[in-house]
Amino acid sequence: MKIVTAGIGLRAGHVLSLLKDAMPEAEVVGFYDPQPTHLAMIGEDTPRFEDVADMLAQTKPDLFFVGSPNSFHLEHIKLGLAAGVRIFTEKPVVTTKSETMELASLLAEHGTDQVMVGLVLRYSQHMVDLRAVMDQLGPIVSLEANEHIGPYHGAFFMRDWRRMIRWSGGFMLEKCCHDLDIYNMITGARPVEVASFGGRKSFVPQFAPTSNTENEIMHRKQSVWESVPDAFHSDGDIIDYQTAILRYDSGASLAFHTNLNVPDEHRRFCVMGALGMAEGDFVRGYLKATARDGSIIADHDYTQGDPAHMSAHYGADHMMVADIAAFLRGDSKTLPVGVVDALEAGLVAMALDEARINGGMVRMHDTWAEFDEWKLRA
Repeated sequence: MKIVTAGIGLRAGHVLSLLKDAMPEAEVVGFYDPQPTHLAMIGEDTPRFEDVADMLAQTKPDLFFVGSPNSFHLEHIKLGLAAGVRIFTEKPVVTTKSETMELASLLAEHGTDQVMVGLVLRYSQHMVDLRAVMDQLGPIVSLEANEHIGPYHGAFFMRDWRRMIRWSGGFMLEKCCHDLDIYNMITGARPVEVASFGGRKSFVPQFAPTSNTENEIMHRKQSVWESVPDAFHSDGDIIDYQTAILRYDSGASLAFHTNLNVPDEHRRFCVMGALGMAEGDFVRGYLKATARDGSIIADHDYTQGDPAHMSAHYGADHMMVADIAAFLRGDSKTLPVGVVDALEAGLVAMALDEARINGGMVRMHDTWAEFDEWKLRA
């Protein structure tokens, strides 16, 4: 199993190191990155290439890992598709609606099974266990959810390349596409009307740290490429809080809130069905499902897992890599999430930002009609 990567930052290095552990037969045979920062995670002796197309042509890999900054994803995915290589891309897949439709046209030609995607929450034990009880909840009626991020992580976004919409696509797309995807999964539907409000009120000059302790917190998570030293005086144009409401074509509705400056962080969801409900929290490590008569359908405590595995996306990184290894070996025919799911979640994030910027409600019917012209779903 020969693997090459475009980008070798922390995320790419972490996932590839896990994949090498899960697949001893896997070998990273090349990388492209003008500024590699975590090469040691795949091996300092990994051959370096100055051009992605040349790397693909020379190595003829079995898997092409796209771990470059978001704005480069489409360019690199196109090269992988042209080379006939199976691709794993980090999320979000692309950063604009026009890129989404361009990639949809390419997937219609090359096949959606050519591209896997790192929407890791679908692989989590929370979602495995929730899927097991969904039928007992009845039709999903309404949901509330959040992603509340600690100041150390929020400051990372404000210092990192992700602070610029032109590179990341915006915070809702970059960080919350995971969440939007799993709520599409839970409802079994797509949003048709969305509204959103938000801005930047925490990472501003007047709230810059006044103590060494706070300043150390704001620099705990390292950034390298196109970074700036100060999260509170940065040139970034992403937001640090956002509240959204969504109505799905099934009739279900979702209220979603994200904030990048929450000292006691959590990532909670509450799903209400006609026959029961399910509530959980990825950070605090639980899932409880309750039937309409008050009986407990499921009650899971995830805080007792292997600490080495629980450190990355609540243990889901290891589960994702295990599933991908089985898929690549042919031991499994499907994965919990596909590139079409990722593109749909991305379009929702883009619509939410459109609503936030322009005001009012965004109706997505025309977007879905355009996307569905490519007939990517069987």
